[in-house]
Amino acid sequence: MEPTGSLAQGSEMRIPSPSPSPPPTAPAPGPTTDRRSVRTLPLKLPAVLLLLLWSIVPLAMTLWFSFQRYNLLNPTEHGWVGFENYHFLVTDPGLAKSIGNTLLIVGWVLVITVSLGTLLAVLFDQDFFGRGVARVLMIAPFFVMPTVSALIWKNMLMHPANGVISFLLMSVGLEPIDWFSQAPLASIIVIVAWQWLPFAALILLTAIQALDPERKEAARMDGAGPFSMFFFIIIPHLARAISVVVMIETLFLLAVFAEIFVTTAGGPGLASTNLAFLIYRYALLEYDIGAASAGGVVAIILANVVAAFLVRAIAKNIEA
Repeated sequence: MEPTGSLAQGSEMRIPSPSPSPPPTAPAPGPTTDRRSVRTLPLKLPAVLLLLLWSIVPLAMTLWFSFQRYNLLNPTEHGWVGFENYHFLVTDPGLAKSIGNTLLIVGWVLVITVSLGTLLAVLFDQDFFGRGVARVLMIAPFFVMPTVSALIWKNMLMHPANGVISFLLMSVGLEPIDWFSQAPLASIIVIVAWQWLPFAALILLTAIQALDPERKEAARMDGAGPFSMFFFIIIPHLARAISVVVMIETLFLLAVFAEIFVTTAGGPGLASTNLAFLIYRYALLEYDIGAASAGGVVAIILANVVAAFLVRAIAKNIEA
């Protein structure tokens, strides 16, 4: 008997098809690790508090003392005087003179550093022997401390008897010049410009090196000469870099102090006194903390006005 064979011949064997497997289920939601859900406030809070203490507390104390009568020679006599310190400051002829000197220093140093910095940047962009050493020597004055720089110019370069400039003048038959007595503000401008010229040249040189060489090559092929290249290719390309240089330098030039303190002490008279030195004179020469604080408030207002103007001008330049 072959029962299995007869069954195989009489009917087909059907193999059941496998049933479809159920779709995979999503894992149960667990704690998310998204960066946006991480609480960073506890990490930033110490730095924010330190920054607030560093800036808000001195500002608040300056405002408070500007409405107080407080003199270090007579600290027991103090009290609220309202706007008396501001009235004294406004009626002081030194305020208008110091603000004018401050604006003159800022304006002339910007003109000198931007114009000469542009020329130096174009020069050091060329390929010549010793360019690396020349670049290092160019930026060296920027790393000299302002006090040291002022002493070098006062005792080695501009000294009326032993200075290098006086020696050169006498060698050609000219009389030496007492720079800090006859031209005090111009002397300060020269010293500060010498310090900030490397900064401007370095920023502008970096911008020139970012200029596409194909643009300059196309201009040369169109017959553009050196002057046309400079005024129509390089200068428009440097517009944003010049704006950055102007903004950064202005914020620092408003507070020039060490060069004036070391060389002219604000004199003769008020000829080289800027707003920062006027505040120093009120606070540490006349010991009038109230008037000095009022002058500090005026300086803050002036700096914010200038900064707002520069930010608007630079924003328009960048958008263009």
